Amino acid sequence: MPPKAPPLARLSRRLLLQGAAGAALAHPFLNLRAQPGDGAALFALGVASGCPTADGVVLWTRLAPEPLAGGGMGEAPVAVDWELAEDERFTRIAARGRAIALAADAHSVHVEVAGLQPGRDYWYRFTAQGQRSPMGRTRTARAAQDAQPLRLAFGSCQQYEQGFYAAYRDMAAQDIDAVVHLGDYIYEASWGQQHVRRHEAGLPQDLAGYRNRYARYKTDADLQAAHAAFPWFVTWDDHEVQNDYADDRSPQTPDPQRFLALRAAAYQAWWEHMPVPARMRPQGTQARIHGRWRMGGAADLFVLDGRQYRSAHACVPVTGNKGFVDCDERTAAGRSYIGAGQEDWLYQGLAQADGRWTLIAQQTLMATAPRTRGEAQGYWVDGWDGYAANRDRLYAALAARPVRNALVLSGDVHCFWAADLRRDGDAAPLATEFVGGSISSQGPSMATVAALQARNPHLRWGRGDVRGYALATLAPSEARVEFRAVDDVKRADSGVGRLARFVVEHGAPGVHVVAD
Repeated sequence: MPPKAPPLARLSRRLLLQGAAGAALAHPFLNLRAQPGDGAALFALGVASGCPTADGVVLWTRLAPEPLAGGGMGEAPVAVDWELAEDERFTRIAARGRAIALAADAHSVHVEVAGLQPGRDYWYRFTAQGQRSPMGRTRTARAAQDAQPLRLAFGSCQQYEQGFYAAYRDMAAQDIDAVVHLGDYIYEASWGQQHVRRHEAGLPQDLAGYRNRYARYKTDADLQAAHAAFPWFVTWDDHEVQNDYADDRSPQTPDPQRFLALRAAAYQAWWEHMPVPARMRPQGTQARIHGRWRMGGAADLFVLDGRQYRSAHACVPVTGNKGFVDCDERTAAGRSYIGAGQEDWLYQGLAQADGRWTLIAQQTLMATAPRTRGEAQGYWVDGWDGYAANRDRLYAALAARPVRNALVLSGDVHCFWAADLRRDGDAAPLATEFVGGSISSQGPSMATVAALQARNPHLRWGRGDVRGYALATLAPSEARVEFRAVDDVKRADSGVGRLARFVVEHGAPGVHVVAD
């Protein structure tokens, strides 16, 4: 069995000092400057890896010397050499090859490396036109029989203007196996208060606009550091396209044909900027991005797509989803949050999963959360409450499992939540949900969170006034989850510390708050 990789804090001083001067020294795997040579920095958007298996991983980069102006690479294809090594000095090369970066893909590169050893670290880099990329580190998944604990970070919702990415700087310093990003990687619109930086305010109107928006976000040094430090699993939510869209309908673009053209452009730009395999490449307006990964003996990870296949919003017109509503349509049996095909795939996978823990990574709060406004009760129908029948079917699939070790990892609502998931009438929970806050996007007030908890006691713990992410450690006897919060999201150098800790015991779902 390969030895456990050392924490980042124990890596050599030479590696820590490899990058540029100043703030970049805090980023162990980030070199913010181009290597000596002619021309601009080809690798201004950094490097990344993702979708690790026990014998492989996807390596990513994009050539973009003018990242905010279309990339600046012209139309010609460019050869990109890559190498992956067993050591940070690249003296023991495990694999190498050449990829061709094409203008049709914004000169992005997705290298699918196979034949690797399970559960070990590798280092990788790219070279093109005489320039060398920053170094990245990745880690393959452990073998199925390897019962060592699995350690993940998960987060979502990183509105660029509303705060700095101190959460990612803190994440990059952790000793984890992988990151799970739950959507809203970019925001298509400018909104919120007390902006600390700016991106283009208008909605992207074409592929070039979406490409530039991704480039704006990916130039952030802290985000690059977290990508370079670990492999990522990724999904999308709504802001990668347009707010609150559902399949082919968008409140911002009522014409379905126009919206589908924008969706196709947005999906293409997402693929160009994510460390995902070729099988997730969009075909026009469609892209299958949901998937299942085995993470050693510790867990089966299901990553869902909650936007592309969902039924239209219930109870509200297509041009708006304002306030909280209710109607008979909300609970109609035929409605689905993830689509019938993805539902069948998920339920079959859940029945077959044999890892110690089952992780369902998806976009938004799954727990029931009715709201009141005066005498009226309503539901936020863009979330799972708007797709109650689909949630009931998922709960039934979880209830049928002999060992109920399901954890739901969620994002979107800009709030930290720890919740017990129960079917109506059940005394005991059948799964446990953790919402990992938001990296930088503004959240609900303390009063809103308190009101939701008062009405919904299964929402066991909540905070919406702080930004951050979550860490999960999955051991044979228990799962531990830690929420980590940024002291001040408006400061680039903000500290980050522990907000709360929780335990879920093997075979006994439900939130246990750990007292500090």
